[in-house]
Amino acid sequence: MGPACAFIVLMFFLISPSICASHASDSITTNQSISGKQKLISVGGNFVLGFFTKDESSAKFYIGIWYKKVSELTPVWVANRATPVSDTTKSLLHISPDGNLALLDQSINSLVWSTNATISSNSSTVAVLLDNGNLVLRDADNSSNIFWQSIENPTHTWLSGGKIALNKITGVSQRLISWKNSEDPAPGLFSLEIKKDGQYQIQWNMSKSYWTTGLWDGRAFTKVPEMTSGYMCDYTYVNNSEENYFSYTLKDNSTISRLIMDVKGQIKMLIWEEVNQKWIQFWSEPEAQCEVTAFCGPFGSCNEQTLQKCSCVKGFNQKSPKDWGLGDYSGGCVRNKRLHCGANNNSASFSEQDKFFQMSSVRLPDLGQALQVSSDHECMLACLNNCSCTAYAYGAGCTVWYGDLLNLQEQYEGLDGGTLFIRLAASELPSHHKIGSVSGLVAGVVAAVVVVVAVVVFILSVTIRRRRRRAFRLVNGALVVFRYSDLQRVTKNFSHKLGSGSFGSVFKGVLLDSTAIAVKKLEGLRQGEKQFRAEVSTLGTIQHVNLVPLRGFCVEGTKRLLVFDYMPNGSLDSHLFHSNDNVLDWSARYRIALGIARGLEYLHEKCRECIIHCDIKPENILLDAEFNPKVADFGLAKLLGREFSHVLTSMRGTIGYLAPEWILGLAITPKADVYSFGMMLLEIISGKRNAKWSENGSHYFPVEAAMKVNENMAHCLLDERLEGNANMEEVNTSSRVACWCIQDMENQRPTMGMVVQMLEGLVEVTVPPISVFLQGLVIDPEDQSHNLEIPASCYSS
Repeated sequence: MGPACAFIVLMFFLISPSICASHASDSITTNQSISGKQKLISVGGNFVLGFFTKDESSAKFYIGIWYKKVSELTPVWVANRATPVSDTTKSLLHISPDGNLALLDQSINSLVWSTNATISSNSSTVAVLLDNGNLVLRDADNSSNIFWQSIENPTHTWLSGGKIALNKITGVSQRLISWKNSEDPAPGLFSLEIKKDGQYQIQWNMSKSYWTTGLWDGRAFTKVPEMTSGYMCDYTYVNNSEENYFSYTLKDNSTISRLIMDVKGQIKMLIWEEVNQKWIQFWSEPEAQCEVTAFCGPFGSCNEQTLQKCSCVKGFNQKSPKDWGLGDYSGGCVRNKRLHCGANNNSASFSEQDKFFQMSSVRLPDLGQALQVSSDHECMLACLNNCSCTAYAYGAGCTVWYGDLLNLQEQYEGLDGGTLFIRLAASELPSHHKIGSVSGLVAGVVAAVVVVVAVVVFILSVTIRRRRRRAFRLVNGALVVFRYSDLQRVTKNFSHKLGSGSFGSVFKGVLLDSTAIAVKKLEGLRQGEKQFRAEVSTLGTIQHVNLVPLRGFCVEGTKRLLVFDYMPNGSLDSHLFHSNDNVLDWSARYRIALGIARGLEYLHEKCRECIIHCDIKPENILLDAEFNPKVADFGLAKLLGREFSHVLTSMRGTIGYLAPEWILGLAITPKADVYSFGMMLLEIISGKRNAKWSENGSHYFPVEAAMKVNENMAHCLLDERLEGNANMEEVNTSSRVACWCIQDMENQRPTMGMVVQMLEGLVEVTVPPISVFLQGLVIDPEDQSHNLEIPASCYSS
């Protein structure tokens, strides 16, 4: 900072000691500033601008904008993201003499940050924080004359109304750039920008693209089909001679949502859940964390099956455990022990030479170089004799790697997978070679034993590999084709039965890698093998957090089996209706209902081809280890074809969830699932079956529900085991939603997309009418002929 600038800063503090305390609530003018704990607050109270830190122990402070109505400090824009200040009382955000908004650090007499806009000398400027989170620097006398705005200079958050654009005249492209880690807003390695062809891409290190949105088709980007529902946002796509950009706006201004370039290399849409005071992930791409380039850094290995996803390969440890703890794995791993390198058979004993650690079923690293050799042994020697070689693989040919290894992934069954040999110091691996002289006889005996053992090991390894290959052949790089004998083995001849349903029985199994699976044996299916494979392959491409993922299948002769992830908490019915010491609390029930709705919305509205489940009931909702709901058996109607309706209507208990269309023989649409969902939602609320028959008479709970909802007494429907411990606003909302879903006429029922909005609180839910069918069952409260189990305390006066 030059003497002149330092003098200006000094004079500012000397002549204006009281200016800071008197600035306007949402703006900074030439006579006002921000320092210390002072803040700007937008007129509507949505956003705050001021100094903040994410690490109180580091004394690193930043000027940023964050949500005022969110309890968790969530910055959406940062000015000095790479240059923090250490003392906010000696730092000043003000309008500089040239009209720009500038951040000064008086303790070191330095200009830290500036808007750097071109402003005429006779213009007076003002900085205003708007209620949409946009900080605007404009002409003080003409509000339409804007010199700079934060929404066009984003950091890692894409706010509603903003755009990430390509200026075709200058060639400059705006970017979202991730934070370095969860506490450091400095620019990270991952960024999002728009390409010249009009599609957005996520890049690693501003160089390598690993995900794109696809092209704009007039309604959505081709690789983001979720956009087609359009229930949450309105979209604008512009491509003209000057610029190319996309923009979105939230339909409901009360929704607090943000789109971010996350520190983990994924673009994410998050929604603030006020009830639980946390951000909920609504959408992310790429879906698989291990698809992010170099996510785990050098010599780091990614594994989708583990919670942390990243680990160091054998012989390596985290370079920076602190960074790993903050979600930044880019530093990767470093060797525990130095390589001997350079040593050869003449200059070093065998025990001192570097050795190779074998990793099977891994995605091979990037940037491998092919060598022309004739054997696995020659490939190993080629790597061993080059000090820069860190790994080799021998498959279709010899491939070696020099320097850091990036993009390793374990338990990988893709086409670019294989066996990798990583170079380690000899001491990292156990030695099987003895040093010293032995007699020729002993050596011969040892050699013979070694040969015999090697042959046995070879035979066993070949057998095991063949079995594994048989059990894990891929279809289009996604689904696994299992042999029936393999499934017999992993399920111990189908001895552990989990349950039975409309389409067959389900058994638990454990794969060779200890992964628990659920195997469903389909019964009564006469579909041909070719058609079955085609339909199952289509279902295997469907991925959603609230759908049970299909892992593979078996088709041999008349045998048809499907393989899914095992869900440790079983089905929803076991927690609602069966005697259980741990009763699901209301928060869990509401979260489960919302998750089911999102899963069905995905099947109906977001898949390339609409999928109608046709058998929604608690038995077909599974719960994972965290009690997250997973819709099971989706797509089986498609698989079973003509057999489906017969199987469905003949199954005991299922009839209670069937929409009138089934009984009347009308065409089945997604609204049939909506009806079934409504029936099940009533059971989630009440903890009792909708229909119950006993010697004392029948009980049909939807009649009771319709009456109470119509009387604004939905609280009476709540499961008595909860003892009233529930969010009554949610009870009221969900009860109304359920009664809208079970209307007789399908055109009166909402779509599942609308149901999601209702449960999320984005759409007001009015009192639904009592359906014609239920009106015929509505009776006087004192008439016990239908045995309606309505507590006396809930009758209206």
